[in-house]
Amino acid sequence: MSKKFLTLISILMIAVFVLAACAPAAATEAPAEEAPAAEQPTAAPAAEEPTTAPAAEEPAAEAVKIVLWTKEGEADGGFQWVKSLTDAYTAMHPNVTFEVVNKEVETLREDFQTSSLAGDPPELLWTVNDHAGPFTAAGLIMPVDDLFDMSQYVDSVVMDGKTYAVPISSGNHLMLLYNKDLIAEPPADTDALIAAAANFTGDVKALVYNQTEPFWLVPWLGGFGGSVFAEDGVTPTLNTPEMVSTLQWMLDMKTTYGIVPSESDYDGSDTLFKEGKAAMIINGDWSLGGYSEALGDKLGVAPIPQVVGAGWPAPYTSGTYFMMPTDLEGATLDAVVDFVKFVTNEENQLAQLETLNRLPALRSVLENPMIAEDPILAGSAKQMSYGTPMPSALEMRCNWDAMKPEMLAVLSGTKAPEQAAADMQTAAETCVSQLE
Repeated sequence: MSKKFLTLISILMIAVFVLAACAPAAATEAPAEEAPAAEQPTAAPAAEEPTTAPAAEEPAAEAVKIVLWTKEGEADGGFQWVKSLTDAYTAMHPNVTFEVVNKEVETLREDFQTSSLAGDPPELLWTVNDHAGPFTAAGLIMPVDDLFDMSQYVDSVVMDGKTYAVPISSGNHLMLLYNKDLIAEPPADTDALIAAAANFTGDVKALVYNQTEPFWLVPWLGGFGGSVFAEDGVTPTLNTPEMVSTLQWMLDMKTTYGIVPSESDYDGSDTLFKEGKAAMIINGDWSLGGYSEALGDKLGVAPIPQVVGAGWPAPYTSGTYFMMPTDLEGATLDAVVDFVKFVTNEENQLAQLETLNRLPALRSVLENPMIAEDPILAGSAKQMSYGTPMPSALEMRCNWDAMKPEMLAVLSGTKAPEQAAADMQTAAETCVSQLE
């Protein structure tokens, strides 16, 4: 093969490679012809961003006013605690304001029923669980199962398979509180209580408690082995030997043994104990904050003395609860639900424990070691272990109304315990028959 032919072949091959190398360059030109299509959706959002951004153009949150009725009073700091929570919530949500009103427990019940029937109830209640019976029977409060995760709370008020309240604190039980400067050790049983009372013959009383309400009768009834209901939870059992023994003991504490003053209501007892004029008081966990402030490390907490020959007094246990009227809706319902969650979150439950010394309703906080390590809270928890759950049945209202006047008659010396117990039963049965 001649050199000229080889040279020609080489030139042709180089040309082929050059053409092949140039082909892709020609292909890259093609998209340039499709440029108009590329000017569509990709650039549009950027040009329209200003129309979606400005928060200032969003409508302002709807103004909501929540009227909150609470059984919390100022004496133990409870009302102040409620106000601190509402103020804190409003600071975070300026569109939500509160009107907080304190009402005595029974007044709250009566006023809520009246205002609800008149179509003007408050937006939220902070109250006790035994109100749920009459409120649900009248259809005045709503179930809360669909609004809250109730599994995170201690047991609440359940009626007919529905939950009608969100717990705020657990306990709400009576216990023995004592001033360590006046009595070194709390009496373990009723014999020791009688003996201790002999040391207090002057201006300082051995024991004070609210002698005007049957809530303070119930623990002693449990100590004597009695109950206000039969096993069905709705049939009153007030005319019993146990009730007679309870009424006689309450009278004897005053007239025979001089353990308690001739008369004492809630406020009077509270004042005497805070001022160091009573060595002991039977009061509830709601009072711990005020007594801790008044007595400091002189305050002691123990179970109510055991009834000799019987058992440990069994105070009712429950707590405090949020209840919501049935007509809540819209922005008001949303704000109320959010506030309830705020009050019962872990941070505020711990703050409540530290501020008021009340056992929390949130299960996770109940496991906090600060309870077991605190002698006041540990004493409260021990008393609660002897307690019995507060009945929520509507019939319980009949029992309360039947017990109060008869108890007062016995303590005033105008009726014998046996007759008072019989009259209690008659009044309760009459009331229950009228519920049907």
